[in-house]
Amino acid sequence: MRLPESWLTEVLRKGTPDWTASTAEIDAGFVRVGFEIEDVEPFPEITGPLVVGRVAAIEELTEFKKPIRFCQVEVGEDAPRDIVCGARNFGVGDLVVVALPGVVLPGDFAIATRKTYGKTSDGMICSVTELGVGNDHSGILVLAPGTAEPGADAREVLGLVDTAIDVNVTPDRGYAFSMRGLGRELASAFAVPYVDAGLPGEPLPVDVDREPWPVALDEDGKATRYTARIIDGVDATASSPWWMAKRLMVAGIRPISAIVDITNYVMIELGQPLHAFDADKVTGTVRVRAAKSGETLETLDGVTRTLDPEDIVIADDSGAIALAGVMGGAATEVTDSTSTILLESANFDQVRVFRTGKRHKLTSEAAKRFERLVDPAITAVASDRAAALIVEYAGGLVAGALADAQAPAADLPVIEIDPALPDQTAGIGYPAGTTAARLREVGCDVAGTAPLLVTPPTWRPDLRMRADLVEEVLRLEGLEDIPAVVPRAPGGTGLTAAQRRRRAIGTGLAADGYVEVLPYPFLPAGVFDTWGLPNDDPRRGTVSVLNPLESDRPELNTTLLPGLLEMAARNIARGQRDLALYAIGQVVLGGETGPTVPALDVTRRPSAEELAALDASLPKQPLHVGVVLTGLREPTGPLGKGRAADAYDAFEAARQIGKASGVELTLHADDHLPWHPGRCARLEADGVAVGYAGELHPAVLERAGLPARLCAVEIDVDALPLRENLPSPKVSPFPAVLQDVNVVVDAAVAAQDVQDALVAGAGELLESIALFDVFAGEQVGEGHKSLTFALTFRAGDRTLTEDEGSAAKMAAVAHAGEVVGARLR
Repeated sequence: MRLPESWLTEVLRKGTPDWTASTAEIDAGFVRVGFEIEDVEPFPEITGPLVVGRVAAIEELTEFKKPIRFCQVEVGEDAPRDIVCGARNFGVGDLVVVALPGVVLPGDFAIATRKTYGKTSDGMICSVTELGVGNDHSGILVLAPGTAEPGADAREVLGLVDTAIDVNVTPDRGYAFSMRGLGRELASAFAVPYVDAGLPGEPLPVDVDREPWPVALDEDGKATRYTARIIDGVDATASSPWWMAKRLMVAGIRPISAIVDITNYVMIELGQPLHAFDADKVTGTVRVRAAKSGETLETLDGVTRTLDPEDIVIADDSGAIALAGVMGGAATEVTDSTSTILLESANFDQVRVFRTGKRHKLTSEAAKRFERLVDPAITAVASDRAAALIVEYAGGLVAGALADAQAPAADLPVIEIDPALPDQTAGIGYPAGTTAARLREVGCDVAGTAPLLVTPPTWRPDLRMRADLVEEVLRLEGLEDIPAVVPRAPGGTGLTAAQRRRRAIGTGLAADGYVEVLPYPFLPAGVFDTWGLPNDDPRRGTVSVLNPLESDRPELNTTLLPGLLEMAARNIARGQRDLALYAIGQVVLGGETGPTVPALDVTRRPSAEELAALDASLPKQPLHVGVVLTGLREPTGPLGKGRAADAYDAFEAARQIGKASGVELTLHADDHLPWHPGRCARLEADGVAVGYAGELHPAVLERAGLPARLCAVEIDVDALPLRENLPSPKVSPFPAVLQDVNVVVDAAVAAQDVQDALVAGAGELLESIALFDVFAGEQVGEGHKSLTFALTFRAGDRTLTEDEGSAAKMAAVAHAGEVVGARLR
């Protein structure tokens, strides 16, 4: 938004007549309230005698290729000056700007007396481009009659000692695309009263008693308000006053005529776009409606456009006459012959205006404001202001009352806010009453004390919640005053026991060659049918989400295995056949959800009771760890042939997880899908089942398209006993006695049961035990197997002898014989 500094000064002086500030101070003021300044550009300096002149006589020189005029111009001296000029948009008696010899115009263009076209030219009649104010090359700058007397300093008359300030307005602050909005912000920055020109005043007097023009809002038009006013007897050729033309040119808008310039000027002044129709070219009721399919409209740029039903148009009985909020139509354009205008001031749907502009590749100053939402309360005010200016500068009479069609207005939100909330947010103790005072500054209606009941103004649609109000208070108080204090982290105890356990599990598996993956948290469709799970299996008790990422995966995981198996299949399909993957994550068990909680009010913080009910309604979400192995566990290499992963590798991975958790897991044979019934171990900790490990069922693997003998582990980590302090290793200075024992048991006896019996019989000298060989054959008899264990004995207070170690071993074998029928081989 580019505006002259003098206009900003004029607006603030309405509240404080003696207010003044330098350009640098205005720049800093905008920055202080959160607006970035794109550019500060002083008007080009003009030195020398630049004066107002009156054209006294014109002689047409016709002997040249192009029309040339030899003018006599009164400049406040005894005799007129002779000046040669090629422009033709001025006549005898007009006031113009004259650069006398000695003037240096912008671009280092020096004016001197010179002979041209056979005449002596003693100066130059200037255009706005030559004065460095705008880019209008069409003709000479002609001042309104009575602007000044000939010989007056044109710099002072035209306000050429000025500065253009370009303010960067962010999309969420559409109200600042006007002098009304920027003036309010600047008044807050300098703590001076602001006089709002956009507040409703006395209705505009009607000069001619006439029925208002009929207007209507169709439901599909989505407009909230449409007003129309008739002004009879206007002079469509009238020019706008210089002060208005100057402000428009600084804003980047080329002056055209008084009527068009006034609609543009009021748009910049108040933020409300307007449009003038030639009333004699409009027939019947003017209505806002959706365009009809295939309907066409020739816009002011001369392009005939085929409209879309999504477009919003202004229409009369003949059809569409304008694209609402974007551009007018050529058929109703105001021309030099126009004598009656229909002045439109309306409020259109911002989304439809935006889409219409994009669809037709049209941009306009009006659309830029409608897209950011125009204040719905200013529609009639802007119409009154524009009509008064048109009557003043283009003549005419206001005919009839304002035609006004309105849709039901939405209630403004009322926001509750603690007056101390901005202080708490910024960490600053503001004076009492600061919150209410600052919110009133931006136009809010503030009632109550604690909490404050705040109703945002109609021109601030961005204020919708407490955080928005806090931002306004902090912005106006000065964001630069908020101290940059680095928060001090309170002294803590490090990771919790559960966090340490999770890290230890991941570290241990990674050290054993497993690679961590992040499986998809949603179940593949029909996975449990592929596994053959019975209908009452707890894993079928899933939780579905209302807005799944994929329509065929609405259910959250109750187990990590489906995701791990999908990742294994993806890797195998890409040629990676030797895999050792693991994942640690939560699963969601839908069978244990609490009561449903109704939707909470998002405009406030939930109460403690509501939070407790919300927590109670959540399903159980335990932490699981899953492992998948396939292919070679030990790769083929120079040292020998590789070894394929088997169920024993899965068992060892489970033991590693238990070891990292500080828990000793025991393995018991079980039948649990999707594992192989003969190669599945139930994992127990302190007698409680916590998971399963082993080889997956061949039929499951075949249906899933996975390789045979694939192994997997899944453990409920939250079901493991939580060790606050993991046991530290005991280091003995005395040597150990190593003993091997080979026992024969019935083939149906589990190795874990044999190991448990040996541990119970060995006594306190046993430090560790490990199974390292299993054999079945004729040597041990049919229906039997041989198990070989490595036993380590150690005493903490002395060196054991071999005899003591042997005695402890035999005691272990004897006890195993009594419990599981074991005998030495």
